[in-house]
Amino acid sequence: MSKIIGIDLGTTNSAIAVMEGGKAKIIPSSEGRNTFPSIVEPVKGLVGDVAKRQMVLNSANTIFSVKRLMGQKFTGKQAQKTKEIAPFEIAAGKDGMAVINLGGKTFTPQEISAKILQKAKADAEAYLGTTVTDAVITVPAYFDDSQRQATKQAGEIAGLNVQRIVNEPTAAALAYGLDKGKNETIAVYDLGGGTFDVSILELGDGVFEVKSTNGDTFLGGDDFDHRIIEYIVEQFKKESGVDLSLDKQALQRIKDSAEKAKIELSSATETEINQPFITQVNGQPQHLTMKISRAKLEELVDDLIQKTIEP
Repeated sequence: MSKIIGIDLGTTNSAIAVMEGGKAKIIPSSEGRNTFPSIVEPVKGLVGDVAKRQMVLNSANTIFSVKRLMGQKFTGKQAQKTKEIAPFEIAAGKDGMAVINLGGKTFTPQEISAKILQKAKADAEAYLGTTVTDAVITVPAYFDDSQRQATKQAGEIAGLNVQRIVNEPTAAALAYGLDKGKNETIAVYDLGGGTFDVSILELGDGVFEVKSTNGDTFLGGDDFDHRIIEYIVEQFKKESGVDLSLDKQALQRIKDSAEKAKIELSSATETEINQPFITQVNGQPQHLTMKISRAKLEELVDDLIQKTIEP
């Protein structure tokens, strides 16, 4: 009997897990990481880290945050807001549902999500050494029937039998073993890469009931990265007079450095960004070297943190 895998199909990153010895074990991606980017370049067939590494240089063909379009009407608020910020084309498809147009081809959000799930399936099979056919996929508690059905369809396109769709806050509470405790009311604060969700769960007799959910579907760690990127670009411009935001290759390198710095500052009080030969001025190579403290990061993102308090 093949094992059932659990998939966290995230807006920004996705993760895979399996039960081993009665405990949930994270399955590393093919790149050896606990998560992989929910990013797809369908024309070249790139998914995950390889798609992310070229997204600044190939933004019009690289799809990210497709979860925001799952089960959404094109005229809906969510699709329209995504259309405003996405460099790729979002249009109305069959029955007025949001679709993505790339290079003369049309992709549904389910088809793009399926490519992410196919990678999750392949990585799980490589780790387990066996074929994987069944999965449980998590979704935000506020997902309606249309969004849940779209997620299930994505799983089916990926060749998975979706055994169950589970609310993300419920999965988080289960991961912390809260189902084994006393009857209580708990809050789950979930600040992801692209979205923020807070849910109130009531536990009774080992069963969770979502009583209330709120959040911001356009607030997450990516916004923290953008603040660091803006700060780096601004400081470099002050020192050298060069605006790196106009250089796509430099911007891709800065984007990678910003995310790395953010992660390092979770455990360190200071980190250094070092990007040699970031650009040239009058034929002379310019190097980007800068230190960022945790205090500086907190200052840069303070208003974003405050926005999570409102819901």
